[in-house]
Amino acid sequence: MKIFCIGHNYREHNRELASADPAEPVIFMKPDTALLRDNKPFYIPAFSQNLHYETEIIIKICRLGKNIATHFAHRYYNEIGLGIDFTARDLQYKLKAEGKPWEICKAFDNSAVVGNFMPKEEFPDVEQLRFRLDINQQTVQSGNSADMIFTINEIIAYISRFFTLKMGDLIYTGTPSGVGKVEIGDRLEGFIFDNKMFDFRIK
Repeated sequence: MKIFCIGHNYREHNRELASADPAEPVIFMKPDTALLRDNKPFYIPAFSQNLHYETEIIIKICRLGKNIATHFAHRYYNEIGLGIDFTARDLQYKLKAEGKPWEICKAFDNSAVVGNFMPKEEFPDVEQLRFRLDINQQTVQSGNSADMIFTINEIIAYISRFFTLKMGDLIYTGTPSGVGKVEIGDRLEGFIFDNKMFDFRIK
């Protein structure tokens, strides 16, 4: 299985990182060793002093697809989840400033938290998904899929131009504004509407 992530897909998040809005989806990938499942604790790695959470809607691909037309893309996923794309922000800034690839700040072990999934039919409109992250019972990040620069269907179609999508592949669709640092002892709870999708601690 493959893990695709979309960067810079919310305008307000781009503003907080002083980044321009992209003309096309920005894609990067994580290996399967990045997955952190079943509400297991996340251990802050020794190589970063500024580890940021990024809460994201995740879609799970349900069939084989290549060069998918946008108007058919809805047929290629049937579950929606929520997760965290952890970013070693200090490493990211350093590597970008040096013009180097920055996989190590995004794709390290356990950097892709994945929570529960729900059938997409349980949501009246996948382009109006409200989600949030609570840390220690305080909401620190909230978003709505309506604010995505590129819709879920557009993302699927774009990725499939370059990569064959297979059953079980995951797509993290980008994060809204409000990203920030995690600390040892924090409890992270993620929700789509009022459905709790994950609940884990930082160690």
